Amino acid sequence: MCTLRSISLRVLPVLAMVGLLLAAVVPALAQRTTTVKLATLVPERSVWGALLRELTEEWKTITDGRVVARIYPGGVAGDDPDIVRKMRIGQLQAATITVTGLAEIDEAFNVFSIPLFYESYDEYFYVLDSLEPVLRERLEAKGFTFLHWGHGGWVQLFATEPVNTIGDLKRLKLFVWAGSDRLVAWWKDNGFRPVPLALTDALPAMQTGMIEAVPSTPLAALALQWYRQTPYMLDMGIAPLVGATVITNRGWSKISKEDQEKILVASSRAAKSFEVEIPAQDAAAIAEMQKRGLTVNAPTDPATQRGWTDAAESFAAHFSEAFMPPEIYAMARKARDEFRARNAAPEPEPDN
Repeated sequence: MCTLRSISLRVLPVLAMVGLLLAAVVPALAQRTTTVKLATLVPERSVWGALLRELTEEWKTITDGRVVARIYPGGVAGDDPDIVRKMRIGQLQAATITVTGLAEIDEAFNVFSIPLFYESYDEYFYVLDSLEPVLRERLEAKGFTFLHWGHGGWVQLFATEPVNTIGDLKRLKLFVWAGSDRLVAWWKDNGFRPVPLALTDALPAMQTGMIEAVPSTPLAALALQWYRQTPYMLDMGIAPLVGATVITNRGWSKISKEDQEKILVASSRAAKSFEVEIPAQDAAAIAEMQKRGLTVNAPTDPATQRGWTDAAESFAAHFSEAFMPPEIYAMARKARDEFRARNAAPEPEPDN
């Protein structure tokens, strides 16, 4: 007959073993690593690549190794539309993408692609801050969580020959991002010669003469060596190149609330680094390319400037109707005009 004492003597070792197992398993579960596969077109050896690498290393540090990012830089995971598609099917969890990729998620981001809509970084940042809460909500509804902005610089026009007028540009084969037949049709209907391609195919197309003009930030033209094939830059400030880092809601949900907060704080700091460093790097890139043979010109004749403005306004009218929610365009115009009103030079006092 088993006594209570004999049962205890048999059970206690078992309980002790269970306790030891739990002691080993619980810390292991607490330290479980979430790997975030993050893709980007950003070249690994670039100022953007360095900032992104610093940020993701910080994620690992501040979460005690619970969140580790594996970066796929330089377009190895494909063009921005490819990256977004891979995020949707779960092959990737995060991405640092340009406005083209963001617009694949929600067309509201096309508001940052309107030529000559913004006159300065301060104006652009003001509009960006005004729209950010709404854009975050729209991303969330589409299955993505916004982490931070990543500015790419100011887009200029690089070409194989000097471009001064809108007519000069119409004669050249112009790179446009592949994916929108409607936009390509607009370019053609308005007398341009668009060549739709993935961004990763741009350099070979330049080398073969398939394209003769490409919109690009100076920093990107230097980092990707595009200026060697297109050694003429029209300094006109077409539009800011907007980018952002986003993560799928599915991937975000695998990270604890505590670690999410830490990552958001670190990402906010990273956005400030992009905001401060990229404009200065853009200016330095122009100077460096000029040393290596780049020719820079800007339209100074009023009639020429008006030709560019008219073309931009025509594009904006079509673009705002066909490629973005009208309420987003209205919000952007309101914020932009508000900024200009606040910063307008005071009227001179009348002479008595």
